[in-house]
Amino acid sequence: MTPIYLETGPKKVFACSLDWPGWCRIAKGEEAALDRLAGYAPRYRVVAARAGLEFAPGDPVVVARVPGSDMTDFGVPYAVPDLDLEPLPGPEAERGVALLRAAWDLFGETAAASPEDLRKGPRGGGRDLTKIVDHVENAERAFARKVGVRHRPYRSRGERDAMRDELAEALSRPWEPPLTTGWPPRYALRRIAWHVIDHLWEIEDRR
Repeated sequence: MTPIYLETGPKKVFACSLDWPGWCRIAKGEEAALDRLAGYAPRYRVVAARAGLEFAPGDPVVVARVPGSDMTDFGVPYAVPDLDLEPLPGPEAERGVALLRAAWDLFGETAAASPEDLRKGPRGGGRDLTKIVDHVENAERAFARKVGVRHRPYRSRGERDAMRDELAEALSRPWEPPLTTGWPPRYALRRIAWHVIDHLWEIEDRR
């Protein structure tokens, strides 16, 4: 089995894996969200394989439900479940960071192999490639502050990589409650990995 929690907003529901950071999908209703999550398992398996991990999640089992908000409906897994406030052992943290690094690598490779002009949505919307990349990288600076990592705006790829290394090091440490400020590491790993993977899949779908 794979433990899942559901974040329920006014109109939409996120289904998120607790064991596989970044494997989260949204839909209208619980069953639709779970079905959508399962439908993306083959794509997430690519991320796990890059991290050197076998991805055999088994049947999803809902172990928690958390109330969402308008941010949920906007498309962001915004709520922090109580399970994220439990102690995080070092090996589990290191595994999560391996998946995050795999997501970064795949995102970079996919962006490098994609055209600047991506297909627009049915209403003509959607960022082009450079704006997606900038959005992902700049959002990470804001996310990093939630775990105590602060960097100025990047002036080079080297500065971006330095921030990511510092962020990965911070998230790879074991953690014990209580949480005094910011995000618990489990949530940070899930949220940051999800953001990278979600836009990775967006580029793949629109190129």
